[in-house]
Amino acid sequence: MNNNLPSYNELPEVFAINLSSIGAITLKGEEQIKYLQGQVTCDVASLEQTKLLNGAHCNAKGKVFSVFRLLERQSKFFLIQPISSIKQSLAELKKFGVFAKVEITEDVEQAYLAIAGQQAAVKMATLFKQVPDEKTPVIHEGDTTLAYIAGNIDRYLIIGNAAQLSTFASTLDCTVYNDSVWNLLDIVEGFPQIAQQYIAEYVPQMLNLQAINGISFTKGCYLGQETVARMQYLGKNKRALFALVGDNTQAKVGDIIEKKLGDNWRKAGDVLASYQASNHQTYIQGVLANDIDDATELRIKEQSSNLTILPLPYKTNTD
Repeated sequence: MNNNLPSYNELPEVFAINLSSIGAITLKGEEQIKYLQGQVTCDVASLEQTKLLNGAHCNAKGKVFSVFRLLERQSKFFLIQPISSIKQSLAELKKFGVFAKVEITEDVEQAYLAIAGQQAAVKMATLFKQVPDEKTPVIHEGDTTLAYIAGNIDRYLIIGNAAQLSTFASTLDCTVYNDSVWNLLDIVEGFPQIAQQYIAEYVPQMLNLQAINGISFTKGCYLGQETVARMQYLGKNKRALFALVGDNTQAKVGDIIEKKLGDNWRKAGDVLASYQASNHQTYIQGVLANDIDDATELRIKEQSSNLTILPLPYKTNTD
């Protein structure tokens, strides 16, 4: 494991990430599609065609418990997400699941590894018979599942038995990082990360779920759907997810982001996730007012260095 943490611009052409903080909620049973369809923001019925979906699980008020990537593996639905968001989401899904023919559990058998970088596809082709891509984002090879996550830097998620994957990882002849580098990529790509203290704090549009195809506005009812629809069609949402970068800035989950107004500083938003590179460059995922100007001076509360807003690889409704 390489303990040096690169900045985004220092990432190698191909590298691996050991994803020890990623897990999944699984659903299995004859009503798994019907049940999950009524619980989450994405159109679960379309998974058979799309193979990979982004989505969120909300409470009845439309506040997000968890954000996940959904795929099917060995006849089970996997809601892949940080382990930190599993407990509450699992409890809520189980609460209503007693009335459906579905088994809902936290997966403890699989391990997760990523191969990423500009040359990641070339590397994957030397390791597997078929490499997933945008048209075929999920592939199963024996007991291993491969998922392609599109972005400015391609990522390939490898899911398999923990012992097998550990052996596989030890044979890789590329740099292997810890999973904070996965967080860096999610920050820069604008994929929301929900730390425990922000569970049930935000509606999906405040986390840009509509911009990453994480919300279906046509599939019908699901938990929290009224709030989500109202936000979309009545223009009530005033916040959005941003990526920011700063030099010599310290930031942790829960820190306050401030903006300069005249000679004073006022709260602008909250830090959802952060990544500090070894060169002291810090990448931050934050929720701010969705109409904030790029010229606005921003900082972490009581720190002197300014933050710069990074462009995200997608359009939000306010762009």
